[in-house]
Amino acid sequence: MSESKSRVWRKIVCFYGLAMLFSFGFGAFILHAGKLDAGNLLYVTGVTWSPGLAAFATKKLFGESIRDLPWRWGDARHAWLAYFIPIGYALPVYLIAWITGLGAFNTSILPKIATDFGWQNFPPALTLFLFVLITATIGMVGKLSRALGEEIGWRGFLVPELSKVVGFPGIGLISGLMWALYHYPVLLFADYNAGAPAWYGASCFTILAVSGSFIMAWLTLRARSLWPAAILHASHNLLIQSILTPLTKDTGPTKFIIDEFGVGLVVTVTIGAIIAWRNASRSPFSNE
Repeated sequence: MSESKSRVWRKIVCFYGLAMLFSFGFGAFILHAGKLDAGNLLYVTGVTWSPGLAAFATKKLFGESIRDLPWRWGDARHAWLAYFIPIGYALPVYLIAWITGLGAFNTSILPKIATDFGWQNFPPALTLFLFVLITATIGMVGKLSRALGEEIGWRGFLVPELSKVVGFPGIGLISGLMWALYHYPVLLFADYNAGAPAWYGASCFTILAVSGSFIMAWLTLRARSLWPAAILHASHNLLIQSILTPLTKDTGPTKFIIDEFGVGLVVTVTIGAIIAWRNASRSPFSNE
């Protein structure tokens, strides 16, 4: 027997309420400190695992098993696609910024990188190459450990539940707005911002979150797995937060263009969302 829509909506409301409740304590510590990396990232880890814990709790409260979540690995091509999608939408933004002067390649950070990694005697080009290579691979471990906590909730639980009551546009829009709102406290009141005015950063981030949710919803439903979304989320955070933004020097307008709070990613990720939406329309998802 199919599940009633009212029950599905109750589960969604319960999940979101619990996710916000669970994240409140850890978020309060971050807001008190005023910075995301306070507590050696333990507070952030708590916040990022709140949606996953909320999904588990909601399943329990409604008499369902967490084994019903889309844990299967699925086709490896979806995992690889998830890893490379952020490169496709982020790298062009930063390259354009470096080339046009909207930003500049931050060569001054290379000596610090060399010192941090013990490469003081290496040529700058080799330092840069090794930094990008090691960060983009081994760095995925830490990023994925936190992204997984979010994606168990947002895409593992929320997207399949929304798919029972709304169409694909609704899935992307609703899950994206819920995801964006969840970030607002640290975005507005801590240092989770690239330096642009709060209204500008919040506007860009909201559009980015909604657009990104279309892409990740498409991947989740296509692969019938939460892992591609977790990988894409981790790859996005790694590429932008750990590689491209640190390698970019602010020339004035830079903070309005790059990172998750600039217009550059808004444009490219929205293009990705449109592609995902069109693919979802052309090829409906199987319920098998």
